[in-house]
Amino acid sequence: MRQVYEEQILAWFEQFHAIPEVSWKEFKTTQAIANILDNLGITYRSFSDVTGIVAEVGEGEEVIAVRAEIDALWQEVDGVWQGNHSCGHDAIISMVLGSLLYLKDQPLTKKVRFIFQPAEEKGNGSIAMIERGAVDHVSHLFGIHLRPVEELPMGRVSASIHHGAAIFLEGKVFGEDAHGARPHQGKNAIDVIFAIQQFVKSIYFSPFEAYSAKLTKIIAGGESLNIIPGSAEFAIDVRAQKNEMLDKLKDKIDTGLTNLSNLYGVDIEWNWSDFTPGAEVSPEAEAIAEEAIRHTIGDEALALPVITSGSDDFHFYTIKNPKLKASMIGVGADLQPGLHHPKMNFNKSALDIGARILAETLVRA
Repeated sequence: MRQVYEEQILAWFEQFHAIPEVSWKEFKTTQAIANILDNLGITYRSFSDVTGIVAEVGEGEEVIAVRAEIDALWQEVDGVWQGNHSCGHDAIISMVLGSLLYLKDQPLTKKVRFIFQPAEEKGNGSIAMIERGAVDHVSHLFGIHLRPVEELPMGRVSASIHHGAAIFLEGKVFGEDAHGARPHQGKNAIDVIFAIQQFVKSIYFSPFEAYSAKLTKIIAGGESLNIIPGSAEFAIDVRAQKNEMLDKLKDKIDTGLTNLSNLYGVDIEWNWSDFTPGAEVSPEAEAIAEEAIRHTIGDEALALPVITSGSDDFHFYTIKNPKLKASMIGVGADLQPGLHHPKMNFNKSALDIGARILAETLVRA
C-alpha cells in the first residue's frame, strides 16, 4: 500500500507542478485539490471570494490542523516570465494530501483539518484563512516545508523551522530638478538616495542579534542625461530573527529618513507593507513532531531546529491566536541551488517521507 501511496503523491506533485499560479489567482490549483478531495470522498469548504480550501476528517471534540500553501512565484525562467513553483509549494500540497491519504481510513478520535491556503508569497493569505474560520477551535497547527541542502540533506528532518520576521518599505524622494551645469539650483534626489544607503548600512544593534536592512530598488532620472533628477523612488527590505528586533529596526529607519529629509531640505514619503512575523514555535508542538520523526524514520534522522532569515506567513496563525500550539516541519531533500531559484530541484523521494511524518504528527498531536 505504501508504494501505491508514494506513486500517488508523486503523481499529485507532477499535476500541481504543471499548473503554477500566483497569489490570489490559484483557480486551477484550488479546483484540482477539490477534485482530488471529491475522489477521496472527503468533505471540504471552499470560498466565494478567495481561492483555497479547508477539508476535514475524523470525529471528536479536539481539532488538529495542518496548513499547505498553494501559490507559486512569478519569475523569469530561461528568459520567459511565468508562474514557477521554485519555493516548493507544489511539493507541500502533495505532502499534505499524502498525509490525508495515510490518515483517511484510520479510526480518529479527533478532527484533523487540512488548510490549503492561498497567497503565502504575498504574506497575507493566512490572514484570509483566519478571517474565514480556518483555525477556529484548533489546538495544534503544523506546517511542512522542503529545506535547501545547506540546511538539511536528504533523509534528515527537523521538527521546527524558526523563520525570521520581515517587512518592506517603499518610498519616494521629492527634491527639485536642475540643469546639469547648475546643480546649485536644484535638490538632487540621487544625493539623498546615496545618503539613505549610507544610513541604512550604518545601523548597528547588538551583534548577538540577527538582522539586516538593504536597498532593493532605486529609480531615478530619465532619458535626458543633462538633468539632475529631483525625484527618486526606492525600496528597503528589512529582516530580523525576532519580532522585537524588527520593531526596533523599523523605528530606527523611520527616524533616519525623517532626519535626512530635514538635512537635505526635501520631502521623503514612505510606507511599510507586507509584514511577516517571525516564528513563535510551541515547544509542545515541536516535541510532538520530534517523536513522529523518530518513530517514522529513526532517531538518527532527527535534525536540530532550522533557523533561517527567510519568512513565512504561517506564523500569523500564532500571532493572531496566541493559544495555538504550532510548529513547521523542515524536510531535507537535497534541494538545490536554493529556494526561489528558477531552476530549483530536489529529490522527489522526500515527498513520501514528509507525508508519512506529517500523518504520524497529526495522529500524535
